[in-house]
Parts: sequence; structure tokens; C-alpha cells
Amino acid sequence: MLNNIGLPGLLLIAVVVLVLFGRGKISSLMGEVGKGITSFKKGVNEGTKELEEQAAAEAKDVTPESEKDKV
Repeated sequence: MLNNIGLPGLLLIAVVVLVLFGRGKISSLMGEVGKGITSFKKGVNEGTKELEEQAAAEAKDVTPESEKDKV
């Protein structure tokens, strides 16, 4: 069904949305979407960093104490 929508159809939809919601409402909505995307990326980066720190903590030196003194 959506395969038949061309450029004129998309422009018509954009104009209808703009008329229904107004420019101010759409710009504030897009601002909120941008903030959400930024927050999502920040959360993903923090999660990745946390996983890397956990992996680093688990990968600490496991040499037996008796072997450490021989260095």
C-alpha cells in the first residue's frame, strides 16, 4: 500500500500535518524527538562503558601469589 506513495503524496501529507498541528507544535515535537535521541545515545554509551569496566574488573591479574614473588 505504501509503495505507491510518491513525492507528490509525501508533500500532500506534509502539508496536511503542518495545517493540522501548526509550525510551532511540529518544531517543539521535533525538539523533543531530538532530545530523546540524544538521551538514548548517551544511555547506550554509558551502558557500553559500564560493561567495559566490568569486563576490565573481571580480567584483573589472576597470577597466584606464590608466582608474583618470583619476579
